[in-house]
Amino acid sequence: MSVVVAILGGLDGETFWALMGGLGRCPGGRHGRLEWLRGELRCRLAAEGVEFQAHLEATCEVVATGALWRAVSRIESGLCSDDGFDYFALWLVAQGQGTYKAVLADPDALADVAEVRALTGRSPREWRDEEWPEWEELDYVALEVFDELTGQGEDCGEAFYEVLEAIQETWAEPGGEPADTEAEVRIGTPRLDALFPVEAGP
Repeated sequence: MSVVVAILGGLDGETFWALMGGLGRCPGGRHGRLEWLRGELRCRLAAEGVEFQAHLEATCEVVATGALWRAVSRIESGLCSDDGFDYFALWLVAQGQGTYKAVLADPDALADVAEVRALTGRSPREWRDEEWPEWEELDYVALEVFDELTGQGEDCGEAFYEVLEAIQETWAEPGGEPADTEAEVRIGTPRLDALFPVEAGP
């Protein structure tokens, strides 16, 4: 554990967002983009990949506001589950720091995201898997790369989460590195409401 603590800071918030920016610019579908991210993390120390996961979880945690839940529920016609909202948070972080901060401050800024606008006029039941503003698979990349780099096989998960907990505990101490701070959130979403009107009942 001491080795892990010694390298903390190897992948800081600036580097995390640079990786998210690169992920967003990467051509191709989500599978290809995730493979690009795996390649980037493979070039780093195993514990830096866990730091990536710590940043990912911290930034996703900030997304959990009532205003954003309502916005996502509006986009998905009320079909957003608890897990679905967690996957939305991952998707939002993957849009890059600029979009992430804009949407945190004003959920109606989702109306400016091209991937969201492309969903208008169709029922969520018609959306392809890659079109959903959710990205569960992003949550597993760091663990997969950690397994590759350490070769621990079945014991990988336990070791990964042990290191992750150590990093998160270090961040909780004075002088630690929080990934983001909470922002005041605007409540109304008039532009999203216009793009995704409530369907009339029978």
